[in-house]
Amino acid sequence: MSESPDTRSLVSASSQLNLMDIDAIDDKEFDIPQVDTPPTLESILNEPEDEEEPFVLEDTYLLNTENMDAHSCETSSLASSDSGDRTHLKRRRRPVESTATVHGSVLRHSTLKGISAQIVSAADKVDAGLPTAITVSSVIAVGTSHGLALLFDASQALRLCLGSTAVGAQYGAVSALSINHDCSRLLCGFAKGQITMWDLANGKLLRTITEAHPPGTAILHVKFTDDPTLAVCNDSGGSVFELSFRRVMGVRSCDSRCLFSGSKGEVCCIEPLHSSTELKDHPITQYSLLAMASLTKILVIGLKPSLKVWMTFPYGKTDPASVPQLAWQFVAVQKAVNPMLAFCRGDTVHFLLVKKEESGAIHVIKQRQLHLNCDIISLTWINSRTLVLMDSGEKLHVVDRASQEELESLDMAEVQLVYNSSHFKSLATGGNVSQALALVGEKACYQSGCSYGGQIVYLGTKSVHIMTLRNWRERVDYLLKQERFVEALSLAWSFHEGTAKAVVGLFGDPAKRKGVVSDKMVEILFQYADRSLKKCPEQGKIQVMEQHFQDMVPVMVDYCLLLQRTDLLFNQIYGRLVENSVARGVFLESLEPYILSERLGCLTAPVMRDLLSHFQDNGMMDSVENCLVHMDVTSLDIQQVVQMCWENQLYDAMIYVFNSGMNDYISPMERLFQVIGSPLREGKSLTDEQVIMGNKLLVYISCSLAGRAYPLGDIPEDLVPLVKNQVFEFLIRLHSAEASQEEEVYPYVRTLLHFDTREFLNVLALTFEDFQNDKQALEYQQRIVDILLTVMVENSDFTPSQVGCLFTFLARQLAKPDNTLFVNRKLFDQVLEFLCSPDDDSRHTERQQVLLELLQVGGIVQFDESRLLYLAEKAEFYQICEFMYEKKHLYDKIISCYLKDPLRKEEVFNYVHNILSIPGYAPEEKQSVWQEALEHMQELVAIDPAKAADLVSMHFSEAVQPIIDKLEDDSLVFQFLKCLLAPREGPHPQGVLRLSPDLHELHVGLLCRFSPCQVIGFLRFSQDYRLEETIKITEQYSLHEATAYLLEKKGDVHGAFQVLLQTLKDKLIVLTQESQTNTEEEEQLPLQRLEVALSDIISLCHRSSPSLNQQQREALWFPLLEAMMSPQKLLKGPAWRHTSEALKELTMRVLNSMTSFIALPAIIQRILQDPVYGKGKLAEIQGLILGMLDTFNYEQTLLETTTNLLNHDLHWSLSHLRAAVSRGLHPRQDHCSICLQQYKRRQEAQDEIIIFSCGHLYHCQCLQNKECGVAGERLHRWSCYKCTSSQGGRGGERNASSGGRSRSTSLAQTKVTSARRGSWGDPTGKKLFMDTTLDAQQSQSWEQLRCIYRGPSRLAILTELSHSRGNEKPSLLNPSQPGSGSIFHSENFQLKLSPPPLIEE
Repeated sequence: MSESPDTRSLVSASSQLNLMDIDAIDDKEFDIPQVDTPPTLESILNEPEDEEEPFVLEDTYLLNTENMDAHSCETSSLASSDSGDRTHLKRRRRPVESTATVHGSVLRHSTLKGISAQIVSAADKVDAGLPTAITVSSVIAVGTSHGLALLFDASQALRLCLGSTAVGAQYGAVSALSINHDCSRLLCGFAKGQITMWDLANGKLLRTITEAHPPGTAILHVKFTDDPTLAVCNDSGGSVFELSFRRVMGVRSCDSRCLFSGSKGEVCCIEPLHSSTELKDHPITQYSLLAMASLTKILVIGLKPSLKVWMTFPYGKTDPASVPQLAWQFVAVQKAVNPMLAFCRGDTVHFLLVKKEESGAIHVIKQRQLHLNCDIISLTWINSRTLVLMDSGEKLHVVDRASQEELESLDMAEVQLVYNSSHFKSLATGGNVSQALALVGEKACYQSGCSYGGQIVYLGTKSVHIMTLRNWRERVDYLLKQERFVEALSLAWSFHEGTAKAVVGLFGDPAKRKGVVSDKMVEILFQYADRSLKKCPEQGKIQVMEQHFQDMVPVMVDYCLLLQRTDLLFNQIYGRLVENSVARGVFLESLEPYILSERLGCLTAPVMRDLLSHFQDNGMMDSVENCLVHMDVTSLDIQQVVQMCWENQLYDAMIYVFNSGMNDYISPMERLFQVIGSPLREGKSLTDEQVIMGNKLLVYISCSLAGRAYPLGDIPEDLVPLVKNQVFEFLIRLHSAEASQEEEVYPYVRTLLHFDTREFLNVLALTFEDFQNDKQALEYQQRIVDILLTVMVENSDFTPSQVGCLFTFLARQLAKPDNTLFVNRKLFDQVLEFLCSPDDDSRHTERQQVLLELLQVGGIVQFDESRLLYLAEKAEFYQICEFMYEKKHLYDKIISCYLKDPLRKEEVFNYVHNILSIPGYAPEEKQSVWQEALEHMQELVAIDPAKAADLVSMHFSEAVQPIIDKLEDDSLVFQFLKCLLAPREGPHPQGVLRLSPDLHELHVGLLCRFSPCQVIGFLRFSQDYRLEETIKITEQYSLHEATAYLLEKKGDVHGAFQVLLQTLKDKLIVLTQESQTNTEEEEQLPLQRLEVALSDIISLCHRSSPSLNQQQREALWFPLLEAMMSPQKLLKGPAWRHTSEALKELTMRVLNSMTSFIALPAIIQRILQDPVYGKGKLAEIQGLILGMLDTFNYEQTLLETTTNLLNHDLHWSLSHLRAAVSRGLHPRQDHCSICLQQYKRRQEAQDEIIIFSCGHLYHCQCLQNKECGVAGERLHRWSCYKCTSSQGGRGGERNASSGGRSRSTSLAQTKVTSARRGSWGDPTGKKLFMDTTLDAQQSQSWEQLRCIYRGPSRLAILTELSHSRGNEKPSLLNPSQPGSGSIFHSENFQLKLSPPPLIEE
């Protein structure tokens, strides 16, 4: 299809350029993209749309999010940023993620060289100034900083120069431009607020508008609507005005109406809805919609027939420096063309669709939003599906709206974009704008970009640039010029399939579109094939050449198949590649995946021969087989292919060639039977290869009998009955074709049964399912069953498992409701005798499983049940017995089956539990099982005592004593009771069974015999034994530790102490006696036993001492001390050195423990009175006394440290509190926060002023009226009215009730009395006094302040660590509980980890 240009656009460029390079074009090189088929309205409406389901905005408040007050935004410095000043844009440059889809170069970027040169020339020659604004229609208008408007036509020639520099000096720079719909009028807005209207036909000034908006504000936007008599303007005060142009009696006038006041929120962007000529009758256009973007929200209003707000939409949280953007476009959504508003502030673009229902209702529907990782400063539609956005880093992003896919990104930094910052700051009128608007103006470039006719023009400081969508051919050729063939093919295919984005020139009939694009793709493929041969490396390794073609050849194959051009692939392209042997091999190998995926089913005969030859020569036989079974082989030499397959063991391919090439379904089976039949007849084991062949044979027979082709597909329907008959006839042949005299009858069935009986019978079962209604097939079924019985029953070569499989198969067939088979019942009896043969003990488990499977599939109807049960019991087939008993509901007898079966003994517990627990069994059945289990309980306990105990606790709890009486072995009783009395875990967790004390005491006695180490653990856990009887038991078995525990539990502490003391003395005797002969290593064991005994008795004394008086404590500790000291007088000489040192260390341990309960003087007096130390020298007891004194020094130092810490924290608290309540307060304002009047209201009156630490100031009388005070005993307590109100309660009442926890109450309140001439700055004119108190409320506030400043104090740490023991008083000899903290006086003092507890005076 030839391309011919259609209508001419005003500004488009036809030059080709690189992605990042911008080439200047000639002045007269204007043309629109060439279009193969012009679009129609129907084609636009039928475009696929993948929008999300929109929601209808019934109430505008539904879209409200968190509003942002524009006046509360913090702004940076308001430095001027006039046209061309782009330094501020370097703040937020973010990378944009690139997409993986190939889109090529979507935009063509060109420079309008003629206009650019004339702008520069005008600035130099006539002092026009720098360009400030641009607008485009059928002409291009450029405004300058000296008040001129330059008008250029389509050939870039300067047509008009409107205005003069003298007027520019009066009005300021041109800040906004707009051309009306028919290109007859031009509106110019100026930096000082004036607006002029020009006649573009003759350059005549028609109107000068000076009173349309408040003076002293710059014009930011001026826009014509579709009505030529109606325009709108937006000034730097944030207000929007409607301009109505009238001409009465030859006099032109302009009426102004305020649409939006800047006092309600400053508008910084406006956009009226413009419609093309084709859409002038659209139902929405009659309302003359106007979108306005303020700093916090966007508004859509209708100017006609009367002013009406259609909706508002807040931005939510955005960057205050982001620039709001608006853009209208008519788009096709859901088969209808309606206006859509795109708006953004920041990095998210929102879309609102405006539509009118048939009922007349207007709906504004929110569409899916678009999110980019950049700050957007310009938003423009280039067509109905594509947006062009510019970020703050001056990068253009081309985005498809429907898919939200970014198509291209271009760097526009070289354009040197013009910014409108000075107008937003209104520098020409003195900068009288808000900081928020000035901050937005830093990046405002509204007047630097304009869209018209599918093109976007951008204004630079010295040039004008145009962005145009490339047509589809240009995008493809752009990639081809860069030799990016793969991307070009991918892009062209997306054009072919209609999935490409931003397409120009391909609208119209899909068939014509595909024809045009496919011709282009064929041309690219030829170029690509030639390039692959030319770029092939002539020298080097063969792997390099292979890699080269592997990267290129599959691409050609893939696109030829996508285009369904196999003629092109196998003729022209293969004809070119065959010249290179490496390329030829790569081409042939690349065909394999397409053949396997069924994308390529038919090859030409030369290519197929080359393919098989190449695979065979390279040993790729698996690939040969994989390809053969997917191809049409009728054009090949069948015999040659079959021979190749057989020699290379390609059995799947061989079967496929026989089947599809010659319709022969028997020959493959004959060949395979020849291979596996001989070793099976001779009883040899098969090789792995023969096993694979046998499995393939079974699958092949199964497929053939089911009407399916092997290895894939289906047999032709007309051949299915014939194939089934042929296969059946083949299987039931009496002899093979080349049979010897020794061959047995039915060789094929016999071979398959020997190979895999179960699988062969499964194949037959599946076949029988398919042929239930076929009379001939039913005859085949009976015949093959007779053959199976003949082969297997009359032959002893088959195992019981194989015979069982046969009869299981027969039982399944006979159990069917529509069964037509006949089998002699005597054969089942023979099989039963064979399986239950008592003379043969081999394969016992196998025989039982075979018989059980036979019974489960319905074979039981073929047997006499009594005889079956008799034979099963005789053969010890207990699972068979269980099956029969369960069928007769004799559940109690099944218990014996489990107990007799050595493999399933442990399953009896679950069985009994299930019978007794699960509903559905009769009570008498459960009772019989319960009784049977009770009689066999000894066997159950012997099998598993834990499971038996679980069973008893759940179902036999009332029969525990009889069960124990039946257990004859004490060891069994011990194991049973141990499990019974232990806490239960597992699938049935229950508490400990409550048994009589006798049984607990019996268990204690058994524990003493069989496991003495567990006695104490059981005594602590159980509470159901009697103390007196249990003590007798432990004394009988001489378990002293257990006896002492029981005596202590009984309350006889002294008795327990005597038992443990005697044990300690015995171990001391053993130690002193054995030490005479043992070495140091041999002494370790008795010494360790002594330490354990000593630890037990010290623990007893520790537990008992707090509840005893001083005399009773001494009765415990002093005998223990004497017991440890008395042996030491006997240990003299070097032989006892090690033992003596160990005993002294243990004695010190006793002394350290005593000091917690016995006074130090009493201990020293007792030691000095002891005959061991009383007669000796002081050196002998020096170690003991020094150790006690060390403990004393430790506790004294700790007490002093604690006292110092308390004093230090108290001093810090008081000093900081005093500083807090003495600090002066600074009020936020000079008026009362309640009455909003100055603190000094009347000249002669004196008002008390109250200031809070939060900064709020009140008159005392105002606070009293609001009841924000609580009268105390000495003074009035106040609370801040505003702070307490914001917290939701009455200030005075709540603070009085909550004890001052509210932060609204200050730490210190200041009363200020203003005198008659009171003034903040006059020290003589007012009297200041301050009442500083520390009440309960302020104490709470101080506590909060302390936590903020310091965190937890050392006082708090010590307070947590200290716990008083009774009413004991600390003293130097009796220190308080030690804690942790810093040490003030002793640098060498080290705090012990486990200090001694309190002692009593």
